[in-house]
Amino acid sequence: MKIEQVSDSVYAVAGTNVNWALVSDGSGVTVIDAGYPSDTADVLASVQQIGHQPADIAAVLITHAHLDHIGAIPTLVDRVGMPVYTGAEEVRHAKREYLQQITPAGMIKQLTTPRGRRWVTHTLRAIYGHIQMTVPTATTGEPSALAALPGALIAIPTPGHTTGHTAYLMPSEGVLFSGDALVTAHPLLRDSGPQLLPPVFNHDEALTLTTATQLVTQPARTLVPGHGRPIPFDADRITAALAGRP
Repeated sequence: MKIEQVSDSVYAVAGTNVNWALVSDGSGVTVIDAGYPSDTADVLASVQQIGHQPADIAAVLITHAHLDHIGAIPTLVDRVGMPVYTGAEEVRHAKREYLQQITPAGMIKQLTTPRGRRWVTHTLRAIYGHIQMTVPTATTGEPSALAALPGALIAIPTPGHTTGHTAYLMPSEGVLFSGDALVTAHPLLRDSGPQLLPPVFNHDEALTLTTATQLVTQPARTLVPGHGRPIPFDADRITAALAGRP
């Protein structure tokens, strides 16, 4: 686990090939995404390392309900009982009314390269025993509820990676939490910088690209992605990178 403070109130945390973020207003914390199941202890430790206790968690916001973004939620709900918010459509995904996730066949295809084999090994270890995880308490993050949380966040629908994928903007400090709509690195990607995840992860590849391209209009100064390091939010750089993708 590595914690990086990216603004006055925001901390980006790198776990097992995935990120979560913490927004603190001094009295409480908003957790954005929650790592793999194997990251649960680190999610709790990260809250403590920025000067809080689990009881200070006001809510967990999830960008989408893939296993690498919801892993610590069952433990957090058991210990704290805080609400879990996401996009209206992603609530159904979190409750597993349907599943949009890399398939076993897609996983097997990654075994053809050393890079892919490493990622598959890490992933299987990270989700072991939790493949059927759901988030039964997930509810829609209404604007008034999000505005009352530490960070006063705004939900931005960002469909494509999943149908209900949601990014979050913190206007007061210009931080955009893009989840997997726009990333800066991943173990299966050769290069770093603003880009999409490999197509095998995206439910709708064309829509994912459209959504990422539209994100450049957000009034942000810092991008905190679901995978890869936070970077300055440079709309021209992001636009050029997306336009030049293979």
